[in-house]
Amino acid sequence: MFIRKYQSNDCQKVIELFYDTVHTINARDYNKEQLFSWAPKEANLNKWNQSLMNNFCLVAEMDNQIVGFGDISKDGYLDHLFVHKDFQGQGIASNLCNKLESIPSKQITTHASITAKPFFEKRGYKVIKKQTVVRNKIELVNYVMRKNK
Repeated sequence: MFIRKYQSNDCQKVIELFYDTVHTINARDYNKEQLFSWAPKEANLNKWNQSLMNNFCLVAEMDNQIVGFGDISKDGYLDHLFVHKDFQGQGIASNLCNKLESIPSKQITTHASITAKPFFEKRGYKVIKKQTVVRNKIELVNYVMRKNK
C-alpha cells in the first residue's frame, strides 16, 4: 500500500469509491433512502475537488488503484475516511488515519456514521453526542466524536 497526497485528477475515482463504499458497507446500518441522500448517484465534481484540495487529503493506492482516502481540515475536523468495499479490514483506514491525525491540532473531531463509530472508538475517540442530520430532506444518525492529542 502506498499513501500519497490527493491530486485533482483523483477526484472521479474518489467519488466512485465513496459512492460504492457507502452503498455497500454502510447499507447494514442505513436504509436505501438514507444511503442515496448521503451519497447520491450524481456528485458535483468541482465541489468535491475544491473541498478535498482545501483540506489535507490523502489517498491510499494498491497496484495503481485508489483503495482509500481521507481528509482533515487545518483545525482538526476529519471530514472523510473511506476504504474501498473490497479492501476492508486490511489496515488501510488505520494507516490513513495515523497520517491525517499527525496535523498540528490539539484535538480531532469527526462526525462518524453508525458503521464507523466502533473504528473511531478503538482509536480513542469519545462520543460527544449522537445527532440526527438532514441531507436532501432525509434524516441520518451519526455521532460527533472527539480525540484529544
